[in-house]
Amino acid sequence: MNTLFAFIEPLRRRPSLALGLALVGLVFLLAIVPDTWLSSSPYAQDLYHTLQSPSLGHPFGTDAFGRDILSRVASGARLSLIEIVASISITCLAGIPLGVAAGFAGGLLDGAAMWVMDVLFAFPGLILAILAVSVLGEGLFNTILAISLFSLPVYARLSRNLTLELRGVGYVQAAGALGAGPVHILLHHILPAILPPLLLQATLTAGTVVLAAASLSFLGLGAQPPLAEWGAMMSDGRNYVGADIYPALFPGLAIALTVFGFDRLGEGVRDLLDPRSRLP
Repeated sequence: MNTLFAFIEPLRRRPSLALGLALVGLVFLLAIVPDTWLSSSPYAQDLYHTLQSPSLGHPFGTDAFGRDILSRVASGARLSLIEIVASISITCLAGIPLGVAAGFAGGLLDGAAMWVMDVLFAFPGLILAILAVSVLGEGLFNTILAISLFSLPVYARLSRNLTLELRGVGYVQAAGALGAGPVHILLHHILPAILPPLLLQATLTAGTVVLAAASLSFLGLGAQPPLAEWGAMMSDGRNYVGADIYPALFPGLAIALTVFGFDRLGEGVRDLLDPRSRLP
């Protein structure tokens, strides 16, 4: 009972956290629903029933190839979660060590690393992603790499600034004075302290990943047919908006709700990690 109360109380005090968890949880549930529970496979075509309005058999209707839109939205949720996990993992594995090393070592390494990050920051995120995909080629994997590239400076700079701040803290200097080596200080004193802000940043970045991946797919540069990706579904559905709005409407709603959910979740996590929010 106490455990349940400890879980519910923060949600009651932070409505944005509860709303974010509900929306993100809905996306996760949609992603893990087996295809056998849905009306049909997301790739099964039925050319006799194209551009159908929502019905009991097809709750979201069908697209121009007679494919069930609900099944394709669910498949797109799986792709979106894969894009979120993969791109944030790549960015963290590359950006956090680079930022921590630059902040801890300083000097030439710090200057060179932050100069490269400033160059990447100079490009708008979507433009940099389009440039990267143009060089690497189209496809889901290259889309993930492109999104990781424009997210890299955020994590590198954040981890570097946090490391610079912690490097001058008394207990870190005391550990060095007592003979602790750089690796020990990084692993036992700096990394544990910077993980909560980086976790918060990952939560906030998730919505950006979904939006960027959908934008690239909408332009034809992301996941390629027949993959059911939300941006690609909107791109296909826009050609039939005059006849049937549903092939573009439901993927667009999925994108909007997912981005909004991760944004609310990030705001709630930020409030939860803020020591001032624990004051009565």
